[in-house]
Amino acid sequence: MKRLMPGVYLRLLAYAVPYRKRAFWAFLCMVGAALFSVVPPWLMKNVVDDVLIGRRLGVLNFLAVGLVFLYVGKALFSYGQRYLMTWVGQRVILDLRVLLYDHIQHMPLSFISGNRVGELLSRITNDVTVLQDVVTSVVVDLVVQGVTFVGMLCFLLYINWKLTLVAFAILPLAALVIDKTSKKMRGVGHHIQEQLARVSGIAQEALSSLRIVHSFATEDQELRRFREQNFLNFKALMHGTQIFSALEGVVEVILVGALAFILWIGGRKVVTGELTPGELIAFLGYLGFLVQPIRVCSRAISRIQQGLASADRIFSLLDTPLSIESPPSPVYPENLRGEVIFEEVHFSYEKGLEVLRGISCTVNPGETVAIVGNTGAGKSTLVDLIPRFYDPERGRVLVDGMDLRTLHLPSLRRQIGIVPQDPVLLRGSIGSNIAYGYSRATDEDIRKAAELAGIDKFIASLPRGYDTPVGERGVTLSGGQRQRVAIARAIIRNPRILILDEATSSLDAEVEQHVQEAMQKAMRGRTSFVIAHRLSTVRKADRILVLSHGVITEEGTHEELLTRENGVYAHLYTLQFGKSHA
Repeated sequence: MKRLMPGVYLRLLAYAVPYRKRAFWAFLCMVGAALFSVVPPWLMKNVVDDVLIGRRLGVLNFLAVGLVFLYVGKALFSYGQRYLMTWVGQRVILDLRVLLYDHIQHMPLSFISGNRVGELLSRITNDVTVLQDVVTSVVVDLVVQGVTFVGMLCFLLYINWKLTLVAFAILPLAALVIDKTSKKMRGVGHHIQEQLARVSGIAQEALSSLRIVHSFATEDQELRRFREQNFLNFKALMHGTQIFSALEGVVEVILVGALAFILWIGGRKVVTGELTPGELIAFLGYLGFLVQPIRVCSRAISRIQQGLASADRIFSLLDTPLSIESPPSPVYPENLRGEVIFEEVHFSYEKGLEVLRGISCTVNPGETVAIVGNTGAGKSTLVDLIPRFYDPERGRVLVDGMDLRTLHLPSLRRQIGIVPQDPVLLRGSIGSNIAYGYSRATDEDIRKAAELAGIDKFIASLPRGYDTPVGERGVTLSGGQRQRVAIARAIIRNPRILILDEATSSLDAEVEQHVQEAMQKAMRGRTSFVIAHRLSTVRKADRILVLSHGVITEEGTHEELLTRENGVYAHLYTLQFGKSHA
């Protein structure tokens, strides 16, 4: 890992700062629970020396009652530390998960398209869940068992410091094993999370494309991919289990060996009178109980390594810069006229492969511009620059004379309506889908938008009207109906700029005609960009731009472009409709 562990610890700690009061009381409860755990072995000394040997029954009564009170106190402190630390940990994880989700939402489309959605979701779910275990359970174990260890060590030194030094002469070996193996475990933990993320990515990719999988009968192929990745995840988990089991076993053998050695030496000291039988019993009891804190701490250290691996993955995503965001002091565009200017715009998804090469064009307010060209010509890329899904590498895009990079991004996008080729309807009713993103929408606004999009009569015919859930009881919308809902959703906020990206490409001729009528109504009075492969949808455009290899090669009205000999537009039109339509 490039990032040092202390940096990760401090960064995680920063998320707990707002809840420091509860964390402080949780820490006090942890210390209290640990201290109550330290005293019982010392009572055994008194049981042996004062009761069994000295036969003092009064001491026995006191010890019996005291033991009950000790465990009552321990139970109360344990409840407090568990509840408070879980509360703090869950709030930290809640904040971190929300922050991560918000950051992913604002990532540029180029980043999202370059990563599997399943792997990104794994950061929010699996990685955060692993980190949640570290923040809640592991921290508690380390504090409680750490304080317990220190307390028991103090009692050991008090009973017989020479015997304690002998006992602990062998512990550096255990510490060395823990240190070496924990470093290895962190790398293994990172690998485990990577493999698990790939499992999620493959599953999400296949299930979201189930129609394609069924169409090409590749179920066995996808199952094989999923099984192979699961096996790799299984191997990574088993490798981690091997390391963890070795760590736990080796440490325990070392400690039991030390206990046996101390028993031999301590027994000799009792015989010579240097120790009382009760002191030896208490000493051995503390050494025996000492195994538990060390075992729990070693397990906690291993879990911390996995948690830090998850933290690395989470923070690496949070550290990915947002290349598309509002400037520090943005301009808030209000009531745009809709003028759009491209000034020598260059853009590429991959370095050295330009998709747009020096595009210059001015679109006047209220003008309808159609953009046509072969696949890969850069049509969608050009219009994606208007809502700032991407920024040009060179050149500028201006709206009403303002560079898009100077504007407040949400304010800009709220004045742009987009109808994509494959409109996605979100979970909810038809009405909520139309009003999506427009919290001030009234029922009348929704109805007017639906009427303008030519979908109101169909919605009114449904039993629950605009409250009909999408897909309820098999009431699925056809392609044309989805497109018209998308048009209504795009225009309900009365945007000044409208983008229709291949909005009729997947529709049959009759449905296409209805959608085109809805599109024409929607475009009235708005600056509109229409991308289409079917040239029948662009005849009425005020102007047509022909793109070829990222360059505007032709520009004019439908009639003007048809008259050009050997023109690209005329050629495309002839291919679609034949010369008789020219």
